[in-house]
Amino acid sequence: MNTTVKHNETIAKMTFASVYPHYITKVEKKGRTKEELHQVIEWLTGFDNKKLQELIKEKVTFDEFFKRAKLNPNAKLITGVICGYRIEEIENSLTKKARYLDKLVDELAKGRAMEKILRK
Repeated sequence: MNTTVKHNETIAKMTFASVYPHYITKVEKKGRTKEELHQVIEWLTGFDNKKLQELIKEKVTFDEFFKRAKLNPNAKLITGVICGYRIEEIENSLTKKARYLDKLVDELAKGRAMEKILRK
């Protein structure tokens, strides 16, 4: 299953600030912490907590969020299905990066060990 143009545009226009509270709720509901979430986001994007808060305050779109990110070279090791899409089959670069983040948050919420989430 591959993404549609409309789906890709929706992700590009969505703000990170609108999704971030859902990430926090998801991981905390499963006993993980906001700090662990930030560790996962920093591993993927290079954004430390201060920069992350700036981007949230600025209400950047996912398109801008990932343009500014320095994607971890090991991000390509993130595979599997998330939101009904097999990550390794997603052709749109931005959508793939957004699904990388979704997958990492999902793994964190499911209790996966941090060493495995942060593919080294």
